[in-house]
Amino acid sequence: MKTLEDLFEHQLKDLYSAESQLIEALPKMVKNASDSKLKKVFEDHLEETKKHKKRLEQVCDELKIDPKGETCKAMEGLIKEAESFIKEKKDDDVNNAGLIAEAQRVEHYEISGYGTAIRYAKELGHKDIASKLKETLDEEYGADDKLNKMAEQRLNRKAID
Repeated sequence: MKTLEDLFEHQLKDLYSAESQLIEALPKMVKNASDSKLKKVFEDHLEETKKHKKRLEQVCDELKIDPKGETCKAMEGLIKEAESFIKEKKDDDVNNAGLIAEAQRVEHYEISGYGTAIRYAKELGHKDIASKLKETLDEEYGADDKLNKMAEQRLNRKAID
């Protein structure tokens, strides 16, 4: 990598890999959540994640970049950590609270990645692309907020006893 443009391309490929991996992982979160509202949040975010991947494909197409070919090792690690948590024996309420924690780690990683990509896009003069990426960033913040509210308003308290 020699330029910010190269780094921007790397960031987009990394995000594409992260979203692709998440599309594979979210159904496991749905399956393992016992709270119906939490299942719904995971199901909704799966559909949103598919849109994020498509949006990245559009951005990469505009920039004449092939988004495939890189593996986001950070997402790979976050997913492995979540899978390890899922395998542990625990109470259903503790499980739901823990699934939220695992999902929020993923959201925070994505928020960081999209924030960086938006900054690079703006600095490189790609205003329309920055706007598209901002749509995804806003949706990632929204997913994190929903998870946070579920944890604070009910699910963490249920896990106390």
